[in-house]
Parts: sequence; structure tokens; C-alpha cells
Amino acid sequence: MSKFEFPPSIRSRPIYGTLQARPGKQHLMIADAGGAQAIIDVATPELMAKTHIIFIARGTAYAEKLRALEPAQFYEGPSYEASVSRIRRVLQDAHMGLQLYLAGTEGLMGQAQNEAMQAGIPHTAIQTEHRGSVARRMQCVHCKGITEDVETDPFVCSHCGLNLFVRDHYSRRLAAYQGVCIDAEDPGNVPEPKAIYQ
Repeated sequence: MSKFEFPPSIRSRPIYGTLQARPGKQHLMIADAGGAQAIIDVATPELMAKTHIIFIARGTAYAEKLRALEPAQFYEGPSYEASVSRIRRVLQDAHMGLQLYLAGTEGLMGQAQNEAMQAGIPHTAIQTEHRGSVARRMQCVHCKGITEDVETDPFVCSHCGLNLFVRDHYSRRLAAYQGVCIDAEDPGNVPEPKAIYQ
């Protein structure tokens, strides 16, 4: 799966790199559909012998390819929500020096990074590689509701129904971008939606 080149933006917007194998006794790789290929690209038999993979398939057929890498442990979950207890447990039981790799969509990486930071891992020690959809996880600054997989700007908040402008401001604490009402001063004056990176 190809990698998307994000345009330059404000400082709070995450910057993603390319996964690289690092020395360590314990490795945790968390990926969703598109991120599986990033794991495959970095995998070696030596690395996989010490790796726990948590994979959120999202309807793709990558699970068998990841199992074929023969990681020390493999878990396949249907969604992030179904997998988060496993992620928390692995982070809770981790030893000093755990190498953490996140690959896939921004929503997955942001939420998994948030869990890791709560477990005491600084965000600068976490490797990330974006693969797959460029849809955003958005928080409405008015009702505080989270809308997953936002692909257009503006969009309608799934909680309060306001027309929201898709901002580049990103909150690591919430693992979400911020959306603000676009027609607060001129109700009904809403531009035609377009793709976020169009």
C-alpha cells in the first residue's frame, strides 16, 4: 500500500516516518489494515522472534501474511475498541526498553500512542508509519464528541449536528484533530464539502 505525502502544516500535526528495526529484547507492533505492509517491510526472523503483533484487520486479508512472519505472539482484533484491553495489558506488563512500532491510519496510531504515553512511554520513543486511509479522527470543540473516519471538510458532527471546519490542530491527549463550527457567525453559510487534502 502506498504512503501518502502529507502537506506541510502547523507544529501540532503529527509527522510520520518509516518503521526501522531497533535493538531490543521486546517489540510491540500495532497495526491496522494498511499498516500490515509496513510490518512486513521491516520484519526479519530475528526481530519477529521477540515481537508481539496486535493487528486490527478491518476486513483485509493481511492477517495470514503477518502470521507467516512467525512472531512470538499474534493477536487479531476486529476493531481498536475490541483490542484496547490487550494493548493496555501488554504495555502494563512491558519491561524497560520495549520497542514500540505503530503503523496504519492516523486514528489507530494516535489512540495507541495515547495508551503508550499513559503507560509511561514518551511519544518521541514511539515509531510511526502512516499507511492507508487519510481519514481523520475529529473532536467537536463544542460538544466534545468524537467522529471517526472524517474524509471531508467541512463535515457534520455525528453528535451535535454542527457543520465543522476540519482543522490541522491535533491533540495527542485525545488522539484527535479539532473541528470548529464553520457557520457560527453566518448560520447556513457552509461551503461545499471537499476531500480533506484536495
